[in-house]
Amino acid sequence: MVTVATRDALRAFVAERDWQQFHTPENLAKSISIEAGELLECFQWGDADLAAAKDELADVLTYCLHLADRLGLDPDTIISQKLAKTREKYPPDKARGRSTKYDRL
Repeated sequence: MVTVATRDALRAFVAERDWQQFHTPENLAKSISIEAGELLECFQWGDADLAAAKDELADVLTYCLHLADRLGLDPDTIISQKLAKTREKYPPDKARGRSTKYDRL
């Protein structure tokens, strides 16, 4: 659950710096991808750098929340809607313990 306080803190942070002008959906999506790459780097050689991973994960989540806000989407709602679709694709009786794609279950 994304709290109103978290959303408001992110909005205030951006507004205080006048960064809204840079937060186009395209730029935010690029930033998510870049930060996700940095998160992946924390696990590159098998031994996780958890302190660095925590910071990079926070960056990914922050940009995701900025993008949702910019698009006028509620993160809790879109996650719930996507989870419902995914539940249909991957019923527990067919998917439990398997990584098979839904169209091959």
